[in-house]
Amino acid sequence: MNTLLGIVLVLGVMILVHEWGHFIVARFFGVRVDVFSIGFGPRLFGWKRGATDYRISALPLGGYVRMAGQDLSEVDSGEKGPTGAPDEVMSKPRWQRALISFAGPAVNLVMPILLLGGFYAVKGFPYQAYLDRPIVLSELPSNGPLAKAGVKDGDQIVAVNGTQTPNWNKAERVLGEIAQGQDFSVTVVSGQGGKRDIAINGAELKPGSNLIGYPPAPAIVGQLTSGMPAKASGLKEGDLIVNVNGTAVHNWFQCVDLIKKSGGAKLKLTVQRSGAPVNLEIPTVQDKDEDGQVIWKIGVGPAGEWSFRPSTVASAFKTASQETVDSTVNLLGVLGKLFTGKLSVKQLQGFVGIAVRAGQAVQNGPVDTITLMAMISLNLGILNLLPIPILDGGHILLLSIEGLRRRDLSLAFKERFIQVGLVFLLLLFAFVMYNDVRHLFPGHT
Repeated sequence: MNTLLGIVLVLGVMILVHEWGHFIVARFFGVRVDVFSIGFGPRLFGWKRGATDYRISALPLGGYVRMAGQDLSEVDSGEKGPTGAPDEVMSKPRWQRALISFAGPAVNLVMPILLLGGFYAVKGFPYQAYLDRPIVLSELPSNGPLAKAGVKDGDQIVAVNGTQTPNWNKAERVLGEIAQGQDFSVTVVSGQGGKRDIAINGAELKPGSNLIGYPPAPAIVGQLTSGMPAKASGLKEGDLIVNVNGTAVHNWFQCVDLIKKSGGAKLKLTVQRSGAPVNLEIPTVQDKDEDGQVIWKIGVGPAGEWSFRPSTVASAFKTASQETVDSTVNLLGVLGKLFTGKLSVKQLQGFVGIAVRAGQAVQNGPVDTITLMAMISLNLGILNLLPIPILDGGHILLLSIEGLRRRDLSLAFKERFIQVGLVFLLLLFAFVMYNDVRHLFPGHT
């Protein structure tokens, strides 16, 4: 049920707004829209209003808007070619047709700001509940400046640069405001009750360095990926991981590091289940992180409890906008690594993989659901703008070429252009679907 609801919310709504973008701009320019379809293939049900047939089709792998008088080379054009009527799309100037093609991705690019901004404004900024706890140090890096100054696990940080930091949330915000390379101080209370200020040389800290160890996130299993070793080996939701390969585990982030850096060896895990210890052996699967570095994983995610920090409307949408920009830059970087071979196309997910993730997001609650909807919308927007035939970016490319030539390309050329793109996307779709299905069955590597 969660998976079905996730498909409707995450995929259905994002496809709906994408096609709505095409539809609303087409109607703005006076183009008659014959079909507004969610999905492809045979019509399942729908209704007709005015000249438009609003329908749900059999294959939930996208959607389309069929406009009157579309170029016959387009895959969703239908059987009726342009007649020259003023309400047909081919009767409109090329710049208007380009804007109609651009409108769908544009709405997808704006949706994350609306989704996240609206959620933050109503509910507040989400953060993990453990961040409200005092900063009692655990797993402090032995080569870090605090350890070298004699600070030990169990000591507590109470201030950064004179600003009181009663919890991890406050400390992370204060540390985030300190410029890279800037010197600052940390006030520490030892386990025996002594308080002292420790000067930190900012020049010695590398970007992303773990200054104060791991936050107190319990290593409780919250998500298990179908077909991955963790679920196949008997790990269960609610298990508390207490030991990995002989190393005592005190929090989730430490557990993740131990798994990622396991070198491919089978993991020996000890978990607490219903108050009793359970020993498991779990094989690892090789993968790559966003930087293309080899890591190992078992297909497990954390259980989390969210808290919310109140926000003004202006602050909510400002944060949502910045997060959308940052995510766009990251996604473009990932696409670049895919094209250059630094990342494997095995990282891509298709309908099945997204459906599984959507079901998990719905089960985890509104924070994960809204975040996944925003991510899918952003992906749809950017990927549809790639200059690949049959995608919106391909249509815009053809219209740009025609505009530069000041005359239409031949129907034969456009048909071949579309055929090449269709074959490419079908092969990619088949490969991604194969990966999705392969991940659903235990024992794959």
